[in-house]
Amino acid sequence: MRLRTKFLLSLVVVTASLTCATLLVVRQTAGLHAVQEVRSDALNTLHTFRVIQHEHQIALARRADLLATLAMMRSGDASTVNETGEDPWQSDEFDLMVLADSNGQIVALHSTIPAFPRAAAQYSLRRSLSQKATSGWWYSGSRLYQVALQPFYEGDDQSHPLGTVVVGRGVESAVQGLAPSHSSRVLFRYDQKFLASSLSPSGEQSLARQIGKELFTEKIKLDDDVFLAASDKLSSDGSVSITVLKSYTESSRYLRNLNWLLGGLGLLAVIGGGLLGFIVSDRFTRPLDSLVEGVRAFERGDSSYPLTLGAPDEVGLVTEAFDRMRRTLDKNAEQKQELENQLRQAHKMEALGRLAGGVAHDFNNVLTVIKGHSDILMDRLPESASLRASASQIEKAASRAAALTRQLLAFCRMQVLQPKVLDLNSLITDACSLLKKLVREDISFTFQPGSPLSTVRVDPNQIEQILMNLTVNACDAMPKGGQLTVSTRNVTVEEKFARARSPMKPGEYVLLSVSDTGHGMDGNTKARIFEPFFTTKEQGRGTGLGLATVYGIVKQSGGCIWVESQPGKGSCFEVYLPAVNSPADQQSTEKSPESRSENAEVVLIVEDEDEVRALASEFVSSAGYRVLTARDGKEALEVAGKSKEPIDVLLTDVVMPNIRGPEMAKRLKGLLPELRVIYISGYVEHGAENEELADAFFLQKPFSRASLVEKVHEALHSPRPLATPII
Repeated sequence: MRLRTKFLLSLVVVTASLTCATLLVVRQTAGLHAVQEVRSDALNTLHTFRVIQHEHQIALARRADLLATLAMMRSGDASTVNETGEDPWQSDEFDLMVLADSNGQIVALHSTIPAFPRAAAQYSLRRSLSQKATSGWWYSGSRLYQVALQPFYEGDDQSHPLGTVVVGRGVESAVQGLAPSHSSRVLFRYDQKFLASSLSPSGEQSLARQIGKELFTEKIKLDDDVFLAASDKLSSDGSVSITVLKSYTESSRYLRNLNWLLGGLGLLAVIGGGLLGFIVSDRFTRPLDSLVEGVRAFERGDSSYPLTLGAPDEVGLVTEAFDRMRRTLDKNAEQKQELENQLRQAHKMEALGRLAGGVAHDFNNVLTVIKGHSDILMDRLPESASLRASASQIEKAASRAAALTRQLLAFCRMQVLQPKVLDLNSLITDACSLLKKLVREDISFTFQPGSPLSTVRVDPNQIEQILMNLTVNACDAMPKGGQLTVSTRNVTVEEKFARARSPMKPGEYVLLSVSDTGHGMDGNTKARIFEPFFTTKEQGRGTGLGLATVYGIVKQSGGCIWVESQPGKGSCFEVYLPAVNSPADQQSTEKSPESRSENAEVVLIVEDEDEVRALASEFVSSAGYRVLTARDGKEALEVAGKSKEPIDVLLTDVVMPNIRGPEMAKRLKGLLPELRVIYISGYVEHGAENEELADAFFLQKPFSRASLVEKVHEALHSPRPLATPII
């Protein structure tokens, strides 16, 4: 079956189904509305009768009051009723007037034809008086009256009534005025007997069998017609009630006409839908034929088959999408090659990072030996010695090499940070003297500290490195001078802002901003600004590691960095550091003594490099401590087990063969709970966890004699590490 035929049949079926469903809903809704309208009309009729009854009751009460006043003036004379009943101006609106004495005996009665039997009137009066009613319903045996009772008294003494006046009105007038106006049949019931009914006797008998006790009785069949019956009680005991019959004839006639109309509309809708489906399917399948030929040509390898483009409909959009897909697939070979090149470059950068970390680790061991022995030479050579200058040059060269090593570790994120909770404003203020030395005279330097400023948990040395690198980069961007501004402030990063600067997360941050008025950067430069070895400077003026180092430090510190720049409008580097809710760490001002007594603490030094181990042993022993050494973790456990004296401090490398430093320290602390641990390392290998270095002190390689001795002293006398190293 062709697509056109399938589309046409589907459209016809859908159109017919929707049309039938719509017509059924409309028919059902119309039927419910018709029934609801019949109910509403019946209730309105009852409500109208209640209003008429209330007005009649008020009129009867007023007339009874006037008649009682007249009877009181005449001392209950029976002629009062007779004269009033014979007066047409006073008796036209009332069908019954009764005067009774103080004993409840009727002394005068006037009623219109048919006459109200005195016995029935006496019975109704006694019942009303016994109920102390002022209104009610009286039945004469053939006619129902709405009555009002009014006692009258002699003078102001109301304890002994002289008699009672009753004024009544037949219900026929209410029925005659009510039924024609609402197209309803109204009838009254007294003790299950229908009164004032417009129904035939057979209709009344049929109605008595079908009517229920509820307010509404649906679908009562009377005289070949169907009615809805609505009833209401008129007396408190339920003996008198009114029933309104509302015919369904008009509603049924309306629904039949509606059925024919909806059926015709449904048939026209199906026919029209079929014609429309044929026209639409013919119009749409013709362009599809051309598209199908193009797809088949593409399957044969021909991507140059001409397609009809530019049509504004969906088929045109599909055709354009297929054409774009053809062009995209033609470029797949080039894109695949480009992606392979990028993947190889990423692997190269990862390998370079690992190589840099490994080289930095070995280089740090070499620098530790060089720097340590240069310290020893500087200490032992007199000021006048000719070799002292050479020793000083060796120490300076080792320090520069150590700085380069730290940059390599920062780039590959393998350095060990020693974070502290600090106030960034205080740190920048202390570093301003150094930063101003890096700024040329034609550049204006300004620091704008934010206040108040939350604390951050960072490595202060690495933050200084960030400031130095960003300052040097800003100065190079302003060869003709300009303005350099460093500022800090608290910021709250919300969800929308964080999504725009992924992978930043919402939360509280401290913003460190370094902005300049230099030549700025375009979009391509900004996209590569943090790549290692990428530089816009001329040959020989930059290594391309400055901003890559900044990026590595910020990421390793748990922050984010963002740059805003436009050509000719300068640049602004924004460093977001997570804020912490704790006070700044207090720096220890206690200095370690140069020497110790003979009964000093025991220090176990574990280092796999013999030269570094020997140098550290010499430094520690020269300060008066007793030293034990081991070349790896396994030997350290053996030395600790054989030692007769408790070991106070463990000085160990992190990365060692056999047993790593943290694992060995964990075992020794199980034996010596009071053992203090100091890690010495230039980097931590990939995959190491921060918890391994928790509750320990850390010393960065290469170290000097003073820094090593001071760290041992700090470990022995500080209650906890001032900063837990992280990687």
